[in-house]
Amino acid sequence: MLTNVTRRRPPSEVTSQRVLIVEDEFLIALDIAETVENMGLKVAGFANARKHALELAPRADIAIVDVNLTDGRTGPEIGRRLAERYGVTVIFMTATPDDLEDGVEGSLGVLTKPVMPEVMERTIDYAIANRLHGMAVVPRELKVFRRNPHH
Repeated sequence: MLTNVTRRRPPSEVTSQRVLIVEDEFLIALDIAETVENMGLKVAGFANARKHALELAPRADIAIVDVNLTDGRTGPEIGRRLAERYGVTVIFMTATPDDLEDGVEGSLGVLTKPVMPEVMERTIDYAIANRLHGMAVVPRELKVFRRNPHH
């Protein structure tokens, strides 16, 4: 393994990707935002329930979506609508990933909470590569849904 690997500057199509954070726990949302910004990406906005998430959808390319939000277990429906209506690449986060055993139409996969920043970074890298039809290793922490439209 190489020890002094310097990161290449990502192309502008990568850095122009905007990440919507749909999470009702403020500190978790801030941690994700910090990871996104450290990657050189933009945060499209924060939402803690369905209404606001869908209002922000047109600004997003990728969405990190918690399953249980302030308005209940609306994450799966939000994710499905983000993917179908807006073409957003959706990654779910939940402490109970088995709840999404069959996947959610149009979404990429699910991470089990708590999610470490480096796992979030690898997952977002994978989501970007998936969007831009590039190559990336699937993070082992990401449970990829079978019915992914890009596979």
